[in-house]
Amino acid sequence: IFRLHESPEEEPRILLECDGSVLDAMQKHLKLYKIRRKVNITPCLDLSLWAVIPGESAGDITSSLTQHADQALIFTPDPRTEVMGWRLITKKGVDLSEIISGSHIGNTQDYHKHRYKQGVPEGVKDLPPGVALPLESNLAYMNGISFTKGCYIGQELTARTHHMGVIRKRLLPVHLSAPLPKDSIPEGAEILTESGKSAGKFRAGGGELGIALLRLANVNEPLCLNVAGGKVKLTAHIPEWWPKPASK
Repeated sequence: IFRLHESPEEEPRILLECDGSVLDAMQKHLKLYKIRRKVNITPCLDLSLWAVIPGESAGDITSSLTQHADQALIFTPDPRTEVMGWRLITKKGVDLSEIISGSHIGNTQDYHKHRYKQGVPEGVKDLPPGVALPLESNLAYMNGISFTKGCYIGQELTARTHHMGVIRKRLLPVHLSAPLPKDSIPEGAEILTESGKSAGKFRAGGGELGIALLRLANVNEPLCLNVAGGKVKLTAHIPEWWPKPASK
């Protein structure tokens, strides 16, 4: 959620980033709850959203953007984790190489590859509505849950689980032993241990990288995924950006 800079004379404007595949559903949901308030909810088709992934010259990015601030409507650190860099919003058609000199423009697949490598979930494929639980999805690590605000759906269960500290499964980045053909894995495919015991479910991925909901007790074991034509071995790891457990 981004708040646009505004003068006291202007109406407040807020930008909400969402998965493009659920844009219509998101609009209906927001309109349902605005009741009779004079709030306009419309897609911003004249804007472009960029993910600026950090490289070795992060300082140059900041200084370059400072010089071209008039072309960037919003430039802010990604609130989820430092490894995801920044979010940049511009008017459509703006040449990004003019705003960030020396930048390399990748594609959506490059972005998802970086996300999966870091174990950062995003969108309805990684976080299926009605299935994904906030704490298992690591939202408490990514500024996605407040334990001080008022009530929300599922608040009691989420708060109780958080304070008890018992979370047995989490979304983790996984590396596959072979690239997977597109759409070759059914949604929620089972991940198994060597003994054939269920260790979790595969959520999404591309090439040799993916994200899966795994039992933490099985993270360091050899794991495999059943796909058409056989099994693919995979390994999981705990991301470096996760908070470190407090020493006793």
